[in-house]
Amino acid sequence: MEYFVAVADTGSMSAAGVRCHASQASISTAIADLERRLGVQLLVRRRAKGVSLTEAGSRILGRAQAMLAQADEITASARAEEGRLAGRLTIGCYAALMPFLIPLLVDGFTQLHPAVNLELVEGQQNDMRQALVQGSCDVALLYAFGDEAGLSCTTLRYSRPYVIVSAGHPMAGRTSVSLAELADEPLIVYAEPPAQQNADHWFSLAGARPNIRYRTSSIEAVRSMVARGLGFATLIQPWPTDTSIEGLPLASVPLSDPVDDVELVIAYASNVAPTHRARAFLQYAKETLAEPGRPRTTD
Repeated sequence: MEYFVAVADTGSMSAAGVRCHASQASISTAIADLERRLGVQLLVRRRAKGVSLTEAGSRILGRAQAMLAQADEITASARAEEGRLAGRLTIGCYAALMPFLIPLLVDGFTQLHPAVNLELVEGQQNDMRQALVQGSCDVALLYAFGDEAGLSCTTLRYSRPYVIVSAGHPMAGRTSVSLAELADEPLIVYAEPPAQQNADHWFSLAGARPNIRYRTSSIEAVRSMVARGLGFATLIQPWPTDTSIEGLPLASVPLSDPVDDVELVIAYASNVAPTHRARAFLQYAKETLAEPGRPRTTD
């Protein structure tokens, strides 16, 4: 059943084998045996195209996930009686935040709770919301924009949007800059939602329209292109270094426009009671990442 859920989640026997630390042949044999025992076909196998769920497989998947979760929780509860957390915890993260948050949190949390098996899922904002609602991850780190329907969110910190320019840019030494002053210059946009929507909104607040020149789904490519003087960019997440991946210098300049700070949250599905593991990770993330000043929790 665990192999079946893994195949459904990953879309292929080989990827499920990696996730479950089993051979592709073992995965295939086990699922074939499960299909014989249940008397239904669960998967449609397509050579070189992965697998897809049959109608019966789709109906059974949710129950299989629930049964595995219950079994995992029983094991974890038994171990909790011995004073330690254990079991699987799936953590989602908005892809652009992954390198800033996940290594730090995974390192610290696993030192405190070595018996918890952490699994990581990354994707764009909507991917993470969907993963939480569908139950394919337990908690997720993402930016909150407006009402996050169906999610319970705990604020970790706020970040103020800013711009980056090349070190030789005329505005590199400024204490602040308005987007209206940069409106005619080429803008390099991180192409994954909601980055461009944010840029459009911020420019509208400044009474200007952005001159978008390049789009890329690589945040490091954005910074490298800016460092080479190909344009400027708007960012949210503070960077620990003022150089691009190529080693070229960058300058960060605060915005003088009245843009709102952006809220970093850790979220879980409102209709699901978080496990002991999820609550422990939520508290650890809050203690590790939260900045003093404006903590609040929203449901």
